[in-house]
Amino acid sequence: MATEDEHPSRPDIAPDIAAMLTDQTRACKAARDAIAAGGQVVVWDNEVPHWRVAGIAAARLRWSLKRGLTTIGLDETVEILAQHRDGRLRTGIIDAADRSWHFTLYLNAAGTELWACSGVKRESPSKVGDQKLQL
Repeated sequence: MATEDEHPSRPDIAPDIAAMLTDQTRACKAARDAIAAGGQVVVWDNEVPHWRVAGIAAARLRWSLKRGLTTIGLDETVEILAQHRDGRLRTGIIDAADRSWHFTLYLNAAGTELWACSGVKRESPSKVGDQKLQL
């Protein structure tokens, strides 16, 4: 398990994140609703290289398409990250209170501007493949 020194987070910023979730992607409204319903928000204080995060998002999109996972805003997120070529950025997550959805947040390095948000529906392995992709 990671120590607080390795991955410090700011769980106290949920209201700020909710306000930042405007219309960057189609996942923003669902993520805002998840926060309002008691979802957990974590934004890590550490900055990560843009190329790493953009690569992970693109791989997640390919993987989700291949397996037929239900996603929202992931395609838009990949496009947005391709446009933001800044050196570093921050990431965060929102887990819905009922654990049905997991959202990933992508912010500028200062954590003051939300660039993108994507969501993946948590589904049992037997249901994956029967679901349609929501892009």
